[in-house]
Amino acid sequence: MGFFGKKKEVQICLYCKKEIAGVVFDYSTQHFGFPLCRVHQDQLKPGLEKATDASRKLFIALLERNVPAHIEKFDGFKHIDIAIPKARVNIEVDGQHHNYSPRQALSDLQRTLYSFQKGYLTLRIPNSLIHDNLYQAADYIVDFLNESLTQMD
Repeated sequence: MGFFGKKKEVQICLYCKKEIAGVVFDYSTQHFGFPLCRVHQDQLKPGLEKATDASRKLFIALLERNVPAHIEKFDGFKHIDIAIPKARVNIEVDGQHHNYSPRQALSDLQRTLYSFQKGYLTLRIPNSLIHDNLYQAADYIVDFLNESLTQMD
């Protein structure tokens, strides 16, 4: 209990689940839109700044579901929008141009092959799905990741 019978609210880093101080929580939510400890503010800032709005939203939704995700992870060939190494799954959040440009589609296929050769499956999620059905999409992705882990065992 805090002063005058009020219960102290504990703030936690969405990434590592460790308790964070109120000033760190305030700074993080103002600058990143969600709570991060100082270590993860520093680690995630470059990726969050590079990521598209849709990728950031999906990344946060996955963290809220306890998915150990990485944003804008470099795999030696390219940056992955969202990587989940534990499940060996990469997620690419694609804008409409990925559907209309044969050159972009071929590049995407090449990138998918590279990841597959390294043992990673690539999920391609249209950003329109993130904008219209973020939470449902995140729930299905979690189901997919759980199935992936089950099949790996």
